[in-house]
Amino acid sequence: MSELNISNEVRARVLNDALPYIQKYHDKIVVVKYGGNAMTNEALKQAVMSDIVLLTLVGVKVVLVHGGGPEINEMLGKLGIESRFIGGLRYTDAATVDVVKMVLAGKVNKELVSLLGLQGGNAVGLCGLDEHMLTAERTFGPNEEDLGFVGNVTKVNAKPIRDALNNGVIPVIATVASDEDGQAYNINADTAAARIAAELGAENLILLTDIRGLLRDKDDPSTLIQEVNVSEVPFMKKRGIISGGMIPKIDCCVEAVRRGVKKTVIIDGRVPHSILIEILSNEGIGTMFR
Repeated sequence: MSELNISNEVRARVLNDALPYIQKYHDKIVVVKYGGNAMTNEALKQAVMSDIVLLTLVGVKVVLVHGGGPEINEMLGKLGIESRFIGGLRYTDAATVDVVKMVLAGKVNKELVSLLGLQGGNAVGLCGLDEHMLTAERTFGPNEEDLGFVGNVTKVNAKPIRDALNNGVIPVIATVASDEDGQAYNINADTAAARIAAELGAENLILLTDIRGLLRDKDDPSTLIQEVNVSEVPFMKKRGIISGGMIPKIDCCVEAVRRGVKKTVIIDGRVPHSILIEILSNEGIGTMFR
């Protein structure tokens, strides 16, 4: 249905139906982890930015945490640096961590801030290095492989994020961190978003992905599991329902819930306005973890 064919009555009904959800989330914090196809498709990118601005205008405090894997791959290719992955994590040597900082905290972060501004939003670009927002320690692969400068978040300083939110500004956060000695680390964006959401006491953590959510059969989109209690996750791993690349995403959801986030959801970023569908409807979209 095109915009021109929507009657005023339908518009009024849509707004009325959304009112209870707007009231529920008013002045609450929602953390959105942004990546995948929604970050590379220009139409989807515009939809995500407009969703975030709309939610901000109705009183939701949105924090945008982003990755940028494709852009990092592109820049490494231009510089002749090989991309290598171990257990789904990017091996990050000294040259690569410099590229990660440049691409995430520079190019990607500032482009997102600009896009939000073009949609009428007021945003500020932040990075985990700012005010020691994200402190990290070196982590290792599934079999204790050396990953170089890849880190786990050990501490979150939420003050710069809260300062932005309290001033009506959307914080856009690039997931680079440093250790106590100032060494920079590449941080998985899902992991960073989970820790940030927990530190902020967020109402909702939304992970935008390239699939519908958690599927009982990974090859059948109709087998979407709409709700999961975190206590069920170990059993689902044993059954193979949670496997491969979904394991770290779901581990992040579980950690966020256990650290106090009201709920976390994995939703399909390929669906236009999926964030609004999740926030402003009873059915939601994707898989919810409680």
